[in-house]
Order: sequence, then structure tokens, then C-alpha cells
Amino acid sequence: MFYWFLKYVAIGPVAKLVFRPRAEGREHVPAGGAAILASNHISAADWIFMPMSLRRRVTFLAKQEYFTGTGLKGVLQRAFFTGAGQVPIDRSSATAAEDAIRMGIRMLEQGRVLGIYPEGTRSPDGRLYRGKVGVARMALETGVPVVPVAMTYTPRRMPFGKKLVRVRVCFGEPLDFSRYEGLAGDRFVERSVTDEIMYEIMTLSGQEYVDVYGATVKKTMDATGASASDVVGRLQPPAGEAGDRAPQSLAG
Repeated sequence: MFYWFLKYVAIGPVAKLVFRPRAEGREHVPAGGAAILASNHISAADWIFMPMSLRRRVTFLAKQEYFTGTGLKGVLQRAFFTGAGQVPIDRSSATAAEDAIRMGIRMLEQGRVLGIYPEGTRSPDGRLYRGKVGVARMALETGVPVVPVAMTYTPRRMPFGKKLVRVRVCFGEPLDFSRYEGLAGDRFVERSVTDEIMYEIMTLSGQEYVDVYGATVKKTMDATGASASDVVGRLQPPAGEAGDRAPQSLAG
């Protein structure tokens, strides 16, 4: 109930009035049954604008700290994230990645629409970074379609010199990976599936692709004070080597 209150009363109308989000390709999201929405991750507001574009409720996995606070702030924060469709996961445990995958699979088995950011973190510089294979594992184990999603934010000038952004949410055609049935857990297959998903996101968003994990780049930036471009230049293999590539579409 609180989810719909946030969407249609508290947050949705204000966000629509200020940012005027535009949604394209909503017909590609299944009207019923489980599905994965795999999106690029540019802004902390991504998880607001994507669900706002759809009639169906979208569930996201969120860090457990959002749900364990104390006092009035903790209660309000827990109520907000629960009501907003977030499901807590413990990212500090040794099995955090596996636990998140199992939780995602559980949500999909319940017939939910699961929102996922394959990059695993927000982009440090607006480019699209290498996807983690958890999204492929979930898709292969459940057999649900994967809908690629592109979030774009375009600055627009307002009166008196102020600037706001125009938000665009683009849903691509569902990807079917039934040809890999029974191959969940095969790291080569999961890498191939993830790369295909990232290719479709890249095509929709128009972003430059970087074949390095975004989390690695951000960690190095924090440790060295270097820019994302400098860090990527050190981590990404030279042009012509196998590691320096855009993800490939198996559709040709």
C-alpha cells in the first residue's frame, strides 16, 4: 500500500512535474509473470524513475543497513525502503554475492518484476561498466525474460539560468536465454549472457562501454585520488587485446 502511496501521491507527482520523465518501450515489459529489468546505473534516483514508468511494482535488492537503523530515523527509513519495494541483503558477509543471487531468484519465483543494476554500482563518470554475472545466473536459473533498460539524463536550461535534467527511461525488447537451459553455473555461459545484456543496454543508452568493473575503478579512485579516466587507463588492457572490447550481441 505504501509503495503505491509513494508512487502516486508522495513522490511520483512531484518528480513528474519537476523532471518530466519520458518512458519509451513500456510495452516490452511483460504484463504478468516474473521478469528482470536490467538497467544501467547513472544516478541515485534511477530506482525512482524506472518504477514510476510502469504499472507493475518493481522490487530491488538494497543493502541491509537501510533496514536496521534505530530510533525514529531508523523506523522511517525502514518504512520508506520497504514501502518503496526494496528487499534487504547483507553485503558484509562472506557469501554476500551468493545470498543476493538466491534472494533475487526467490523474488522471481514469486512472480515479481526484479530491478537489477548489473554494473553493481553507480557509474563514476557516466560510462557503462562491465556487468557482473549475477544477473545471468538469475535469468538462467529461473528462465525469466530479461528486459534491458537505459536511463538517460539530459540537462535542460530553465529561466534565470537554472538547469534541470530531463529524464528518459527506455525499455528494450525482452531477451530470451532459453537456449542455455540447464547451463546455470557455467562461468563461460554466464559471462556470455551478461555481455549480451550489457550490449543491449549500451545500444539503448548510447554510453561508451568500459570493460572494467565499476566498483574496482571507484575503489582505486578512493585510494589514489585519481580520476575515473586515469584509473581506467591503467586497468583496461591496451587496444587490440581480448580484454579491451565492447560486449557482443549474439544476435549479430
